[in-house]
Amino acid sequence: MTRIAAIGECMIEMAPTGPAGLYRMGFAGDTLNTAWYLRQLLPAADRIDYVTAVGRDAASDQMLDFLRGADLGVDHIARSSDRTVGLYMIQLQDGERSFSYWRGQSAARTLADDPAALTEALSGADLAVFSGITLAILPPAGREALLEALAELRGRGGTIVFDPNLRPRLWASPSEMTGAITRAAAVSDIALPSHEDEAAWFGDADPEATAARYAGSGVGCVIVKNGPGPVLARVAGVQTWHETQAVETVVDTTAAGDSFNAGYLAAQLQGRSIDEAVAAAAGLAGRVIRSHGALVPIA
Repeated sequence: MTRIAAIGECMIEMAPTGPAGLYRMGFAGDTLNTAWYLRQLLPAADRIDYVTAVGRDAASDQMLDFLRGADLGVDHIARSSDRTVGLYMIQLQDGERSFSYWRGQSAARTLADDPAALTEALSGADLAVFSGITLAILPPAGREALLEALAELRGRGGTIVFDPNLRPRLWASPSEMTGAITRAAAVSDIALPSHEDEAAWFGDADPEATAARYAGSGVGCVIVKNGPGPVLARVAGVQTWHETQAVETVVDTTAAGDSFNAGYLAAQLQGRSIDEAVAAAAGLAGRVIRSHGALVPIA
């Protein structure tokens, strides 16, 4: 049995559906999306816990019911009496999405306030998944507490998976963002960056530069997502390119990267090759972006 801990923020999602002006309420968030897809892909015996914080209000109760219904562990979700959960709304233009957020009172901002509880939540995990958004929502002290807990888990033999998921609007400054991303890479075993984002904020000339920078921070496995282009894998210093099949009709790119991450990790956990894992990841992401919303049934 494999135990996975995904760390981050689950939010209320308002996703457009059908006629203009109509929205469907759901729950999503980058690491939650990855955990949800992993649950669909991995054997039932594997345990996937979501590590976050929520409020004590009706919306938070509904979110917990959703997580339980998705067979995700909620034992390490803290409750806050004076906070609630965040909300975001998706706007679509020709399949490309933009977001509006309401997350100032999100309890997830406190998920690392109790370092001992965080360490306990991660204890025994074989694999921990976090992202740049996980870091961005935390105050500086919480950010450092999370990185320390992940470093401890890594020291005990756990595998740390990091999706930089660069969102400059969530950070006080670009330098704060890039500095935190670099520190996070230093405690990670697997990084899953997007070259387009990395080029914009780190100045990487090409996917090879992105892979080299993360490898230079000590990441042994770097999988560089490259939009519709070929994926670059750099594993133990060896670089390989992997072609992906183009998606003709893109409906909604929400969770494209998150589902890719899940497809890749699930395939690797099941002993498949890098090429097979990238193909599985790209195939899953391709299915997801042909539908509305972040969580698309794949059975």
